[in-house]
Amino acid sequence: MSGTTTMLSWNVNGIRGVLKKGFLNWIAAESPDILCIQETKAHPDQLPRELVELQGYFCYWSAAERKGYSGVAVFSKEEPVRVETKTGVEPFDSEGRFLMLEYEDFTLFNVYFPNGKASRERLDFKMDFYADFLDRIERLRARTNRIVFCGDVNTAHNEIDLARPKENEKVSGFLPIERQWIDKVISLGWVDTFRHLHPDEVVYSWWDLKTRARERNVGWRIDYVFVSKELLKSVKRAFILTDVMGSDHCPVGVEFVRKTRGTQ
Repeated sequence: MSGTTTMLSWNVNGIRGVLKKGFLNWIAAESPDILCIQETKAHPDQLPRELVELQGYFCYWSAAERKGYSGVAVFSKEEPVRVETKTGVEPFDSEGRFLMLEYEDFTLFNVYFPNGKASRERLDFKMDFYADFLDRIERLRARTNRIVFCGDVNTAHNEIDLARPKENEKVSGFLPIERQWIDKVISLGWVDTFRHLHPDEVVYSWWDLKTRARERNVGWRIDYVFVSKELLKSVKRAFILTDVMGSDHCPVGVEFVRKTRGTQ
């Protein structure tokens, strides 16, 4: 039995904020099979029950110890076989950046990768997180080769992925060391689904709020859906929903064919 699954990933920059801007209506209209959220900036006990236990979905949350910071969530119409909310590395886990959902036919990682702009220490933290995550998915791929990871990676890969590359060569998010990590990910057989299917399209997923950059489309593409190369043939579409408002990011997503499928 097979079916098509639509998966969306969105850094909402505060889930309480987007709730006030029609988030629940948007989910109802879009009806994704899987929705991955980053930067929730909330603990579940701070949120209305109608969201925490969203009707029609199995809901999973990983929150930062610090209130109003980081955090990820996944809403899935299908109940996964297993869920992990921790990496086992305390400095990472205290920031609530990781959810792993294992389904019968693939494994999904929803990740909010660190931002390195604040200081050299935060850049080092980001690179340590990058290294740990890549090692983690490579070890998993030795057991199963059907893997998806998505989220705010906080790095634009190539010049096509940001409006002003020359001006940002020395800015975290476009530093050579950060871009080289994505190079390595791709060299190991992981596929940036959007760029694979749209090699020349100039489109962004994040715009700076302070400078009203979205109005001028001065943006960065820093939100991704990657798949293992073995899963690539199942991907039918990859897209960026630039018309969806409510955050400084917009949703990105894929549609792929599943071997098996169950729903809530």
